[in-house]
Amino acid sequence: MTGGRRLHDAERQAAMFERTREARRTEIAEDYVELIDDLITVNGEARLVDLAERFGVSHVTANRIIARLRRDGLVTSRPYRSIFLTEEGRTLAARSRVRHQIVIDFLKAIGVSEAQAVIDSEGLEHHVSEETLAAFERFTRERDRGR
Repeated sequence: MTGGRRLHDAERQAAMFERTREARRTEIAEDYVELIDDLITVNGEARLVDLAERFGVSHVTANRIIARLRRDGLVTSRPYRSIFLTEEGRTLAARSRVRHQIVIDFLKAIGVSEAQAVIDSEGLEHHVSEETLAAFERFTRERDRGR
């Protein structure tokens, strides 16, 4: 123990960092499929140029990510055509949207403004466990029932 701090055992700490690395790996895929689904719903199509613009990345970066999503079976696309979600992609988009909304609702329930909750939820939804997410949802539901 140094300066009042204690370290977790190495195996436990490695497991915690592995979970964070896994969340980072899936975060981009989840964000992309959610936005693709939104673009298709609102505009009738999802185009690479729209994804690049909305994520604030280059066309090349967005193209690399779409190639990865295609390889992972989440999207289908052809050159110079719209991007479409596979069934697996639609399922991931729906699951991501639900997680995102649970985090927004929780943040608002603890007093965060809606505008800030929307900003802060982006990213948090990818890094909380199912247990924590369930606790967020339970807290929000119980608070709403008490009103």
